[in-house]
Amino acid sequence: MTTPICDFINKYVESKSHRLHMPGHKGVSFLGFEKFDITEIDGADALYQANGIIEESEKNATEIFGSGKTAYSCEGSSLSVRAMLYLAKAYYINKGSKNKPYVLATRNAHSSFISAAALVDFDVEWLYPDESNYISGKISTEKIKKCLSSVDNLPFAVYITSPDYLGNICDIKSISEVCKSFDIPLLVDNAHGAYLKFLKESKHPIDLGATMCCDSAHKTLPVLTGGGYLHVAKDAPAFFSENLKAALALFGSTSPSYLILASLDNANKYLTNGYFEKLQSFSERLVSFKAIINSRGYKTIGDEVLKITISAKSYGYTGYELYNELKRYDIVPEMSDPDYVVLMLSPNDEESLSALESAFKSIPKKLQKSDTPPSISFGERAISIRDSYFLPRKEININNAEGKVLALSTITCPPAVSIAVAGEKMTKETIELCKYYGIKKCYVIK
Repeated sequence: MTTPICDFINKYVESKSHRLHMPGHKGVSFLGFEKFDITEIDGADALYQANGIIEESEKNATEIFGSGKTAYSCEGSSLSVRAMLYLAKAYYINKGSKNKPYVLATRNAHSSFISAAALVDFDVEWLYPDESNYISGKISTEKIKKCLSSVDNLPFAVYITSPDYLGNICDIKSISEVCKSFDIPLLVDNAHGAYLKFLKESKHPIDLGATMCCDSAHKTLPVLTGGGYLHVAKDAPAFFSENLKAALALFGSTSPSYLILASLDNANKYLTNGYFEKLQSFSERLVSFKAIINSRGYKTIGDEVLKITISAKSYGYTGYELYNELKRYDIVPEMSDPDYVVLMLSPNDEESLSALESAFKSIPKKLQKSDTPPSISFGERAISIRDSYFLPRKEININNAEGKVLALSTITCPPAVSIAVAGEKMTKETIELCKYYGIKKCYVIK
């Protein structure tokens, strides 16, 4: 597999040219990588008008993922989420639809989805999870089919987060079949699942029938933070591929990082040079590891192979406490909250799994905690998400928020999932949920 971006940058470094162009470090080493950090000089191509080395590299990624078209993002899945929602709404309008545009979306949508609703201007009808956890978003196909069958005005897209932050994976294949039967695009936030393409049996949304999906390459592949993909399926309407770059340019920076682009380019070579075999072997080890720690009294949840999500209270700890226990063994988890600890692993780091095995053997089991989170309750929509972001607002203590309309969504990051969404009226139950997850203040409409 060729690496045209990496090759160009290396050749430019070797030329020792005088860099009378951006960036301001001029290739001089301050942190150690500056010589590889370039801009859109002659021959370097341009991300949103790619017709050279970037186009060649993206074609390599398209071939690897088996999509109709794959484009790079230097701003993670956040950029791609906004771009694909814009594309879906534009397609809806271009077909001549006159109804008020809205999206049918799982409630555990990332904050980038909320900002897209404000920027692109669409309403949201929420799909509430089958489990009682605001982060989780495992939605049944039957629920989606029932929602679509019960309305006269269909949404311009169905939007699913899968895998979610806790590692739950939706049945994308059957959901996609339902969406196709209603002629509605299925958009999937697959930020945590770029590697799903390379399992023995692919679980990647594009292979399972999604119209478009985004992957945060940096979350599970050896790519620098910010590197991502936006994929369009082969059988998607041509409109999406034809306007893909324009959609990304609408929301993206005009100064994409060539360090990130080079890491995406190099990942193509990595993915076609033994990664499949590495992933199979490591996945088998993880399946066995999860079985072992469950036998010792830990409780793991979720379907995702490279993620270990532990329900900490079954072992006598809060998620925060178990997080701190692991840090004593020089292990830094991805996330913790009152109930869970999330660990993300990769086949290029075998030592970390060995360290984790030692830590879990050593952490003493305590009496199981019986307390549970407050009941999931979501506020009633008062105004649109878009309107709420533009109206005057003030910050108040969460205890004083009952009955007030939220101006900005309440999130903690990670997982960047909103407990209460902008434009909703705060209820007593929602306030208790916010407090449980450590949110002490919020912005409300004046």
